[in-house]
Amino acid sequence: MIDRILAKRIVPVIVLDDPASAEPLAEALLAGGLDIMEVTFRTAAAEESIRRISARFPEILVGAGTLLEIEQVKRAKDAGAQFGLAPGLNPKIVEVARAEGIQFSPGVMTPSEVEQAMALGCKLLKFFPAETAGGVGMLKNLAGPYGHTGVKVIPTGGITSANLASYLKLPVVAAIGGSWFVDKALIAAGDWKEITRLTKEALAAAAQA
Repeated sequence: MIDRILAKRIVPVIVLDDPASAEPLAEALLAGGLDIMEVTFRTAAAEESIRRISARFPEILVGAGTLLEIEQVKRAKDAGAQFGLAPGLNPKIVEVARAEGIQFSPGVMTPSEVEQAMALGCKLLKFFPAETAGGVGMLKNLAGPYGHTGVKVIPTGGITSANLASYLKLPVVAAIGGSWFVDKALIAAGDWKEITRLTKEALAAAAQA
């Protein structure tokens, strides 16, 4: 999973209100060259959306985001999720995800949380909320004592096309998580062509960085 994320360096953070949008959205992302998706468990449509994507598009690395409860981890795995993320660090969730066979990235914001995640065996971490938590400057400081450990982060929260390059230039950053190119308004409007265009644009910017 880490190798695939490192290859693309972008993880779309997706909120779906209707499972019927899941498959055309997946097609739009694939058309744009992106085969990774994070569907957040913020809506009732998340589980069925993951199930549809994983069944029809086995080539997509599909994950579940905002996993806050043990039951959600199990439901995500049963639906076909291959990885999971959370905004915070909950040791119980990490333990269950490991037992379920899901690669899990807990959210961290401070040195203490990074060390707790490392102690739990997590090396790919979600840095959230990235911009509010100090952004690039904070990550540079965290990389000082932890960069040599092999820890990598996926900054999420406030990442846009305007600032993604500044994050991706940091060696500690594996990829960025963003939603500007999979905006809920575009999904609701069924504007798949625009999502494909924005995806291509984002991948090109990531490649340059």
